[in-house]
Amino acid sequence: MHNAPPVTYPLGRSHFQGVALLGLWLAGVGVLALWWRAAPVADWRLWTALAVVLVAGLVAGWAWLHSPVGQLRWDGQDWRWESQSYQSGTPVRDLSVALDLQRIMLLRLENQDHATLWLWAGHSLQPERWLDLRRAVHAQHRPSPDMMRWDASPAVVMADVPAPPPSPRSGS
Repeated sequence: MHNAPPVTYPLGRSHFQGVALLGLWLAGVGVLALWWRAAPVADWRLWTALAVVLVAGLVAGWAWLHSPVGQLRWDGQDWRWESQSYQSGTPVRDLSVALDLQRIMLLRLENQDHATLWLWAGHSLQPERWLDLRRAVHAQHRPSPDMMRWDASPAVVMADVPAPPPSPRSGS
C-alpha cells in the first residue's frame, strides 16, 4: 500500500465552529430565559446560572477568536504543524480524525510532548486541495523510524502479554 501524496493545507478559525458555539450558547440562553420566566422569584441559583452562561459565552468567543492559524503539512512520511509560533514546523506524533462531516473535519494533533491541538479543517479554505487532505488524513501511514518509540518493538510488547488461562471446556 502506498502512502498518500504530499499536501499542505491551511487551517484557521472555523466558521462552522463559530456557528456551533453560538448555537449552543443561544440554547443555554434560551433554557435560562425559560427558567427565569417559570421561577417565582430570581434567587441565587438563577443568578449563578446567568453568570455561568455569560462567562461560558465569553470564554467560547475568546477561544474561537484566538483559534490557532497555520498550515498542516504532510510530506509523504510525516505530519507537521506550521504556524506563526512554530515557523520551522512542529512534528505531529499522532493525527486522527475525530469528526468527519465530508466538507468539515475535526482533527486531533498530538506532538512528541503529548500536547494536543484540536483543529477544524474546512473545504472552503482551499477547495482544490481538500480531497488531497482527506486522502492523507484517512490513509494508513507507516510511521517513520524517528517517530517510533524505542521500547515499542512487537517482541517486547508481546513478551509482556500473559498467556490466557486454559479453558475449562478444553478437556486438558
